[in-house]
Amino acid sequence: MGESELGAPEEFSPAVVAKLRGEWIDVPRLPLGASAGPGLLPGEELPIGAFRFSARWLREQGLDPAQLSAIRVEGDSMEATLRDGDEILVDRTPRGPRDGIHVVRSGDALMVKRLDLARSGVVALVSDNPAYRTIELEPSEVEVIGRVVWKSGRL
Repeated sequence: MGESELGAPEEFSPAVVAKLRGEWIDVPRLPLGASAGPGLLPGEELPIGAFRFSARWLREQGLDPAQLSAIRVEGDSMEATLRDGDEILVDRTPRGPRDGIHVVRSGDALMVKRLDLARSGVVALVSDNPAYRTIELEPSEVEVIGRVVWKSGRL
């Protein structure tokens, strides 16, 4: 099947494709799963592959490729936003905590949760799936690894 059958313009020639190849960034895919559940212990953090993103798109999103990694979601506590097996792009740029979906470490457990910082002195780790209770921790008990900025998964 040719690119034109998939909706690409006719001028999508091999020369154009060759030019575009230099404008892609490979983001490392780590063999880690961030638990959307009770928490997983992290394994070895050597890349097992990569996801390729448009350099232009990353710039438009304000993302620094050196601060990005991709990991797998494991568990169902973040459904319907994130499903078991989804891949997520994590921005590890050092920033102060803010509301949103983050990968966090508490003790040895690596989790993906929605942060709720509304109450002073409490970090609430919220699951999108109502079957799971909110986990409330002191800020010293939570290390924010990075913010989830993109997801990929099966329909």
